[in-house]
Amino acid sequence: MVSINENIKLPEPKYDSNTSVEQALFERRSIREYKDTPLTLAEISQLLWAAQGITYPRWGFRTAPSAGALYPLELYVVSGNVNGLPKGIYKYRPQGHELVMIVEGDKRTELCNAALGQSSIKEAASVIVFVAVYQRTTGKYGERGIRYVHMEVGHASQNIYLQAVSLNLGTVVIGAFDDEDVKKIINTGDEEQPLYLMPVGRK
Repeated sequence: MVSINENIKLPEPKYDSNTSVEQALFERRSIREYKDTPLTLAEISQLLWAAQGITYPRWGFRTAPSAGALYPLELYVVSGNVNGLPKGIYKYRPQGHELVMIVEGDKRTELCNAALGQSSIKEAASVIVFVAVYQRTTGKYGERGIRYVHMEVGHASQNIYLQAVSLNLGTVVIGAFDDEDVKKIINTGDEEQPLYLMPVGRK
């Protein structure tokens, strides 16, 4: 069992595979239907690392570029069918490559309802939620920082797409949802604004 605010250390990500960048780009597709089979904690680890993992600890640089290295994005994982990860909502902490439980229980159906009933969210083994703390970037760049945040979520989500190809998984970017409902479900801070939902499952 995992308790609220308990940390889960993720498996060490892998830094190579049998899938080339070119092959991953060629095979990248938006996949909305998934098998009813679990993901592994190692797969979740790899996807999160691809999106926001630390690649240069000395300076905290990550897998996706960020204007001013300010990193306004935060990631949540909605776990519904993941071996080694009890059902619930977790926040990713890149610095320790770990998860911390925020909410207990399977929230995929609630999240599906918040996303206008898009069934891929309910059927996926897990959903990765991107949120942004705009002030981290706008504090330096002003209103222009808003577009920098939106560029960054595109970089990070494409990394998940390509990593999913390498893992033989399916995913899709979903941007149609009720912001306030999503915030309530995943229990975000007031300063965090949801940008993307990315259900993930076996093709």
